[in-house]
Amino acid sequence: MRGICVSCALSVSLALSAVLAVAVGGDLFSQRAVAQESATPMVAPLIAQPMDESQLTTLKGNTHPLARPEFDLGTAQATLPMERMLLVLKRSPEQEAGLRKLLDDQQDKASPSYHKWLTPEDFGKRFGPTDTDMQTITAWLQSHGFQVGTTRGRTVLEFSGTAGQVQEAFHTTIHKYLVNGEQHWANATDPQIPTALVPAVAGVMTLHNFISKPASHLATSRAPAKLAPGKKPDVTFTQNSQETNALAPQDYAVIYNISPVYNTITGLGVTIGVIGRNDLSSGGQDVMDFHNTIGYGNNTVGGANLNIFWSGPYPGNLGGGEEAEATLDTTWSGAIALAPPLISSSPARPTPRMGLISQSFTLSRTTSPTS
Repeated sequence: MRGICVSCALSVSLALSAVLAVAVGGDLFSQRAVAQESATPMVAPLIAQPMDESQLTTLKGNTHPLARPEFDLGTAQATLPMERMLLVLKRSPEQEAGLRKLLDDQQDKASPSYHKWLTPEDFGKRFGPTDTDMQTITAWLQSHGFQVGTTRGRTVLEFSGTAGQVQEAFHTTIHKYLVNGEQHWANATDPQIPTALVPAVAGVMTLHNFISKPASHLATSRAPAKLAPGKKPDVTFTQNSQETNALAPQDYAVIYNISPVYNTITGLGVTIGVIGRNDLSSGGQDVMDFHNTIGYGNNTVGGANLNIFWSGPYPGNLGGGEEAEATLDTTWSGAIALAPPLISSSPARPTPRMGLISQSFTLSRTTSPTS
């Protein structure tokens, strides 16, 4: 039974943990943050064998489970653009152990590393492949015609090309598939890479365009609500002579007892990175209207400051649940965290690996404290 890349899943899990090591908390890149421990451990190259493309290793589990014969429409054109693929990089066992310890220490108040975050560059130096390894991998991709991007954290390496180049380099063909009335493309078999690269490469994430669906959906009819005794919310809407009560940020501050926190933590000088894949309606005007009208958890209004960066060309607005999810995420993070500047980062087009691309892009664009 074929499934999603097991080795990639582990590496992506650690990649997301890496975001914690790099980006959680308000002290990232601030004077209070310590970029790394005084002594950075020496990292040995993972690639030790000479490159021999006749010696190949199959990256098992790197075929999407919906890329099945019953959905197959045949081989895709060799000129099919395949943009922003991600080569998932490995760490040595010693680096893996060191990263896990760092993640624990950053949350341990008794540890000297408590809340001391790393810059992406420092993270890459400590827990990523060496410069020599990166040069070897990059040169291999470029030798097959791929355009290779940069990576500061060295958890993944972005590259773009065509289906023909993928077939030449990874020894797998890209097929077209029709699933639930939607046409997709994906690799038909697990890819192969030179055996010499295996110590530094976990897999490819990914060689397909099966994307996840938004978790939010717009209701087409009213949903019944039950009224409970107690003080009514201050935010009400009237439509067709019916009054609707809504929870505002101020209500959440009371319900979850956030109000005392606002006395000591103001959110000033901190940037929230909101990861998305869809444009906000009217350039984020809905978000700013909410902050300027409804306000924030500490009973203030106004001062909305929204910054939108695209990780690549403009992605467009798909509307529906995509727009709703992007708007909700951006609106409520700022409403509870007292209106820090927001970054909504999207890739060039919907891709299965957009979250990882956007996280990497957001951190690379950030020069102020980020959480």
